[in-house]
Amino acid sequence: MDNEYALKINNVSKVYRLYSKPIDRLKESLNPMKKVYHKQYYALNNVSFDIKKGECVGVLGTNGAGKSTILKIITGVLNPTEGNVEVNGKISALLELGAGFNSEYTGIENIYLNGTLLGYTREEIDSRVNDILEFADIGDFVYQPVKTYSSGMFVRLAFAVAINIDPEILIVDEALSVGDVFFQTKCYKKFDDFKKSGKTILLVTHSLSSVSKYCDRVIVLDKGKKVDEGETSEMIDLYKKILVNQQEDVTQKENKNVQTNEIEQWKSLLSLNPKTDSYGNGKAEIIDFAVIDNKNRIGSYVKKGEYFTIKIKIRFNEEIDDPIAAFTILNPQGTDITGTNTMYEHCPIGKVKKGDIKTVSFRQKLDIQGGEYLISFGCTGFEEGELVVYHRLYRAVDISIISEKNTVGFYDMNSDVTID
Repeated sequence: MDNEYALKINNVSKVYRLYSKPIDRLKESLNPMKKVYHKQYYALNNVSFDIKKGECVGVLGTNGAGKSTILKIITGVLNPTEGNVEVNGKISALLELGAGFNSEYTGIENIYLNGTLLGYTREEIDSRVNDILEFADIGDFVYQPVKTYSSGMFVRLAFAVAINIDPEILIVDEALSVGDVFFQTKCYKKFDDFKKSGKTILLVTHSLSSVSKYCDRVIVLDKGKKVDEGETSEMIDLYKKILVNQQEDVTQKENKNVQTNEIEQWKSLLSLNPKTDSYGNGKAEIIDFAVIDNKNRIGSYVKKGEYFTIKIKIRFNEEIDDPIAAFTILNPQGTDITGTNTMYEHCPIGKVKKGDIKTVSFRQKLDIQGGEYLISFGCTGFEEGELVVYHRLYRAVDISIISEKNTVGFYDMNSDVTID
């Protein structure tokens, strides 16, 4: 293996046999005519890629794309059906935190157990124990059996052991956002230190903000196949297209943008909340809505710092004088982050007749911090001086805001900083 490479994945496939009934496995093994009772399922299908030393590479894909399978094969948890993996360096993998812990052992005993499983001598573990204990910060509980730990304490210790082993190759599978916000800050700081020190990192996550911030390049998987690999922003765009077309095979990165007048329902392309709270007196009905990025694509991912559009399509079931269309963006805890409506924006809809359909578009620059948010939509109005709700969809759709830089609070002030 060329010494400039940390990992080489060569034509790797992982095939599982799926049986309709448990008895079919026995029938197949005993059948003298070698009759086949199973179907083959390719968790991975002829996947190849290389990672150079010092690179931080992201792996993106929807559920069932094969991300976790390839990581388990790289770390030796699974064997490939075909192909092979070449590893040049000592690996630490944050896959299933706490795997290998013995619940009857104390925290200290589990540190040595895990270190031994990872191939370290007792002397090497001795030199890292203080760093592990300081990072985990669980106090004297480290001398108690881990079966007495809260889930948060258990995760802190498991993460501390995995990340303080000082590997040459770090593999992370959705494990950075563990514990409370203070512990998460320490996790991301440690990850930054790994990157700055030139470690090889393979990051698998659904957080496009993390991929955008940390990764030098990205590999995109879909349905067990490698779709493409390349520059981070280009691959994020490709992944967003795959999310929009999840029911179709995506075999190339050139994919037409979704135009808002080419589909029957915009909201079918969004991540909808199945438990949306819908209410109102029925004089109007929100029949469709869309979140559109700056490339005119409908989807649930928007990049911070860019312009995006929210569209609301309303059908009026009665004549109304000057209804108001509105949207609100909330965090997952339900706190209103921002929002506006046609009254605030001095853009009246005017008088509408029964059967009229109006589409209201709100275009704005996105300066909210990266993360997960919810959008509510509404159509209201004033009758005899009182606010009336014609139709409201509360927490209707989930959006992810991709950010390479998050500051304090809910939104970015976009400061210009000078130092004299």
